[in-house]
Amino acid sequence: MIEQVDYLVRMIAVGAALMLLALIVANDVRARIKVPLVGMIIGVAGYLMNSTPLMMATTPIDPIIDLVAISTPFWIWLFARRLFEREPERRMLYIAFGLLALGWFIGNFLPSTWPAGFLLLHFTALALIGDLIRVGVFERDDDLVEQRRAIRLWLPLLVGAQAASILIFELFELAAGMEGQLPLISVINSSIILLLILFSGLAVLRTEPELLVDTEADASPTQEEEQELSLSPSETVLHEKLLAAMDAGTYRKPGLTIAVLADHLDTPEHRLRALINQRLGHRNFSAFLNRNRIAEAREKLSSRDDVDLPVLTIAMDLGYNSLPTFNRAFRSETGTNPSEFRRLAIREVDKSGNDEAEKLAGQN
Repeated sequence: MIEQVDYLVRMIAVGAALMLLALIVANDVRARIKVPLVGMIIGVAGYLMNSTPLMMATTPIDPIIDLVAISTPFWIWLFARRLFEREPERRMLYIAFGLLALGWFIGNFLPSTWPAGFLLLHFTALALIGDLIRVGVFERDDDLVEQRRAIRLWLPLLVGAQAASILIFELFELAAGMEGQLPLISVINSSIILLLILFSGLAVLRTEPELLVDTEADASPTQEEEQELSLSPSETVLHEKLLAAMDAGTYRKPGLTIAVLADHLDTPEHRLRALINQRLGHRNFSAFLNRNRIAEAREKLSSRDDVDLPVLTIAMDLGYNSLPTFNRAFRSETGTNPSEFRRLAIREVDKSGNDEAEKLAGQN
């Protein structure tokens, strides 16, 4: 009897997932957000069908359904990363998906190696869920968009807790030799998934469209445009204090957070968040810092006097904690890496100098 209840709940959840999928496809969601979101929903539906005891009959498409199901943690992780504007490095994408695909291949086509594929899949998925929670919760202070700051609390914790509980429970089943022998737990699991799907549909309907728009870079105003901002008197005073702090090089302080900066400016943190986000147009505090840091980096890299100054020294002087972090920020702002930027900048100076010399020689 309990197996039939589990089957019914799962089919209702699959139907709800398909309705949510139609809702996502019909809405104007950018591709970089839509692709992992669709993959996540299809993966959940695949898991629901793949893990019910009433659908254990072997069919030729079982490996395909299994692949769809095991990809779910990857899509959840990628969706959250992109929603929070923390695009993972391409290397991380390849490693994560490659490990899941390898675990799937071993589990489906090399049965003599059991449970190697099973363990590889589950520990890879747990690592992805752990990274999701790290980015969502522990990097929340950097986020300046208030509604997204709220999402960063419940999305990683709810989805992460549910996915992690499934993975840990399946590992427990394997260790205890009780696979498929706890139908009540299966019903509870499928019921929670159904509730999460319904909750996610409601959240998508009520979420502000800007959160589902993938932004490659901050649409922040230039310094000239900042002078024309329509600010209240209190915002004007705070803006002047902020500009003075940036001119004094406060952005160079390693590990600078918005809480530390607010304390330095003697202003409530929420007021500083509102100014930088709603008035200056930055969605993340790190993007605001990077604009100031990379501006100085470009000057140093273009300077002939600093031509022998190591890129690592420049990065550390500007407050970055590592060279890769500086390189990523620099490439995001300029489209090239620091070394290439320096080479092109110095060459441009030499070329302009030679052109000017030739012009003067011609006049003489």
